[in-house]
Amino acid sequence: MSEYPDVLLFLDGAWTASAAGKTLTVMNPATGEKLGNLAHAEQADLDRALAAAERGFGAWRHVPAYERAKVMRKAAGFMRERVDRIARLMTMEQGKPLAEAKGEVLVAADVIEWFAEEARRAYGRVIPARAEGIYQLVVKEPVGVVAAFTPWNFPINQAVRKISAGLAAGCAVILKGPEETPASCAELVRAYADAGVPAGVVQLVFGVPAEISEYLIPHPTVKKISFTGSTAVGKHLAALAGAHMKRVTMELGGHAPAIVFEDADIEMASKILGANKFRNAGQVCISPTRFLIQEKVYEDFVGRFVDVAKKVKVGDGLEPGTMMGPLANPRRVTAMEGFVQDAVQKGAEVRTGGKRIGNKGNFFEPTVLTNITREMRVMNEEPFGPLAVMVPFSSFEDVIAEANRLPFGLASYAYTRSAKTATAVAAAVEAGMMSINHHGLALPETPFGGVKDSGYGSEGGSEAIEAYLNTKFISQAAL
Repeated sequence: MSEYPDVLLFLDGAWTASAAGKTLTVMNPATGEKLGNLAHAEQADLDRALAAAERGFGAWRHVPAYERAKVMRKAAGFMRERVDRIARLMTMEQGKPLAEAKGEVLVAADVIEWFAEEARRAYGRVIPARAEGIYQLVVKEPVGVVAAFTPWNFPINQAVRKISAGLAAGCAVILKGPEETPASCAELVRAYADAGVPAGVVQLVFGVPAEISEYLIPHPTVKKISFTGSTAVGKHLAALAGAHMKRVTMELGGHAPAIVFEDADIEMASKILGANKFRNAGQVCISPTRFLIQEKVYEDFVGRFVDVAKKVKVGDGLEPGTMMGPLANPRRVTAMEGFVQDAVQKGAEVRTGGKRIGNKGNFFEPTVLTNITREMRVMNEEPFGPLAVMVPFSSFEDVIAEANRLPFGLASYAYTRSAKTATAVAAAVEAGMMSINHHGLALPETPFGGVKDSGYGSEGGSEAIEAYLNTKFISQAAL
C-alpha cells in the first residue's frame, strides 16, 4: 500500500468505489497538500448499504453474545497489531501528534474489549409473579440497524464507541465516517471485517453529510441514530429522528468550565489543565475552555498557565517533539482569528499567542486571553481550538452561576484541596461529567455524555449498550 491510500466505501463485506465513481479530496492539514481521494457515496450506494445491513442484522442478531465477544476481541487485537500504521495515517490526515494518534488507536482497542464483555452481560431479569405458575421475564433484544455519524477530531474513538456498542448488542451499523479523516476510520472498520464480522453488519460510507443523514435517518430500515458533532446539527438530526420515532443518542458540543479554587494545588492544576487544553489543538468536546479562577490565586495561575502555553511545541505531528499539531482545516484557523479579534475589540488582553503560525498548513498559536467579559463570543460559543479564557471569581455562588450560565453541560473540572468544596461543586455544576483534581474522563468503563444542549445518552460504561437494546416483557403461564 502507498503511504496514504485512496479510501473506498465498505459495503456488504467489500471495499468498493461509489456506484457513480465520484470522489472527494483528502488534504494534509500540516502542509495544505493533497493526500488522496475518497469514495463519495450517493443514493445508490446508500440503498446498497441499507439492504446489506438488513441482511447482516438478520444474521448477527442470532449469533450468541459469547461468539460476538470473541469476534470483537479479535478486532481489538488487530488494532493493537496495526497501531503504528494506523496512527501514521491519522496524523497525516488529522494533524495530531503521532503519540496522540497511537494513544487513540490503543484506547480504541480497549473500548472494543470493554463492549465485547458487555455483550455477555446484557442481562434481563425475572419479576416475581402474583400467581403460581406464571413466569414474568424481561429480555433484551437488539434494536436493529443503526445509523452512526462521527466527526473528524477523533476519527477512530468517536466511531469505535458506536460500532462496538452496536455490535455487542447484536445490531448492524452503517457508519457515516468523517470525510476529512477517512483513512484511519476505514482501518477501524477493516479490523472488524478482518476479525470475522459478517458482511453487512458493519458498513462505511462517506459523502455529503446532510444528504446522507437526511436519507438514512427517515429510512424504515434504520431503527436508531447515534450522532457526535455540533449542537446545531444535533438538534436538526434529533428533530428529523423524532419525526420518525427513531431512538437517538446525541453527544454534542460543550464549553467546559475549569474551576480553580484558592486552596488548590496551583502548579498541578496549571500543568494538567494546560496539557488538556492544548491536546489535539483544543479540538476536543471535553476540552477545558472557560478557566474560572478564584481571585486570590488568579495571577499565579494565569502566569503558570501562560508558561505552559509558551512551552508547547507546535508543528507537523509526524515530527519528533511536536506537542500540538495543526488545526484540522482552514475553517478552524479562521474561527480562531475571529474569536481573538472579537475579544480584543471588546477589551481582552492577549497574554500569549493569538495568531496564525506561518502561511502553510493550519497552525495556530496556543492562546491565552484575560480581561474577559461575558459579551465576548468566546465566552458563549465553543471555540474548539487552542484558545483559553481566564476569568476571576470571588465566591462559590458566583462561580457556580457562571459555570451553569450557558446551555451546554458536557464536561466540567474543579481543583480544590477541600473535600467539602469538592462535594459541593460536583453537586452544583450542571454537567454530564465532572473531574476533580485530575483529568479522569472518557475511559471505556465510565459514562460519557452530557445534559442540556450537550445532548443525551451515554457512550461509555455499562449505560452505553442500553441505547442499542429494546426491552421486552414476557409473561407466560404454565399449562
